[in-house]
Amino acid sequence: MTQQTDPREGSKAKWRALTAIVVFGAVLGGLYLWQNDEFYLWAKAFHIVAVISWMAGLLYMPRLFIYHTDAEPGSKQSETFKVMEKRLMSVIMRPAMIITWLLGLYLAWSMYGFQGGWLHAKIALVVLMSGYNDYLAKAVRVFAADGPRKSARHWRFLNEVPTLLMIAIVILVVVKPF
Repeated sequence: MTQQTDPREGSKAKWRALTAIVVFGAVLGGLYLWQNDEFYLWAKAFHIVAVISWMAGLLYMPRLFIYHTDAEPGSKQSETFKVMEKRLMSVIMRPAMIITWLLGLYLAWSMYGFQGGWLHAKIALVVLMSGYNDYLAKAVRVFAADGPRKSARHWRFLNEVPTLLMIAIVILVVVKPF
């Protein structure tokens, strides 16, 4: 039985993720050519799927950091967390964020012409969420290098950030208050 912390498994995961992204792009391209009149609906559906995937990672990563903080640097447990964090960031979160942005910008342009205060506020909040994602990516690198760790309390506090941003974004999209 192959250990999931084996570097070969990580390489396979990266190739599977890359293949999935290429297939996803091909499916979107095919839908654009085949269902051009209804492509907006397909783009919206895939945008929502990408947002859900990205949010899952944004909510899970700080939990991993909380447990990783308690693991002794260099221990088997710490090394396992490093693999989990790296794969979560590179195989799920980063691709989901990119797809979210690409489809979101397409939707903002095609449906709203980048007009509306609610849309500008939503984009600003998504920029903040992307900054939060980058902060987590930096933390993944710090943990991987056994660098100085923030406290578990820090990560518990930061675990609330994506939830608050998500609530505000959903309200802006659904209610369009301004």
